[in-house]
Amino acid sequence: MKKTLLFLFVITLMSCGTSKTVRTSKKVIKGNWTLNTVTYSKAGTYDVTLLNDVSKACFEGSDWQFIPNNNTGIYTITKSDCITGGRYFNFTIQEVDEVTGLYDFLLKPTDEKGKSESNAGFRLNLSSLSDTDMQWQQSLKVDGEPFTIFMNFTKTQ
Repeated sequence: MKKTLLFLFVITLMSCGTSKTVRTSKKVIKGNWTLNTVTYSKAGTYDVTLLNDVSKACFEGSDWQFIPNNNTGIYTITKSDCITGGRYFNFTIQEVDEVTGLYDFLLKPTDEKGKSESNAGFRLNLSSLSDTDMQWQQSLKVDGEPFTIFMNFTKTQ
């Protein structure tokens, strides 16, 4: 009976933990990144406000810091013709498919103390992640047609 209970306890612990892919991703994402470019799946001029904050032009060149041990971070808008300064957020990496390694990236804006006024966040697809590059994708509809926003980062040292 004790062996059965111990076995069930171990299985429960294993099923509650994060996967190896997510743990590895958190190690890779840790540190400082620059959001270099924001591009779209379709040609054209679009008036896009990212993360309910500022325009695409303001986000390009922004600095990001990820602290995975407490799932927090800060991004800083630096362009002088934009509303500059740091913005805090919480993030979570949620694995979608163990075979493909694709996962969702959830980002929730917060204040400096980690509190969210609306408890609203953004679901992005973390489509690629390496030691030097990262890409997020956000899928939505424009005029009823599928539309994807690509956010391309490089790691800074």
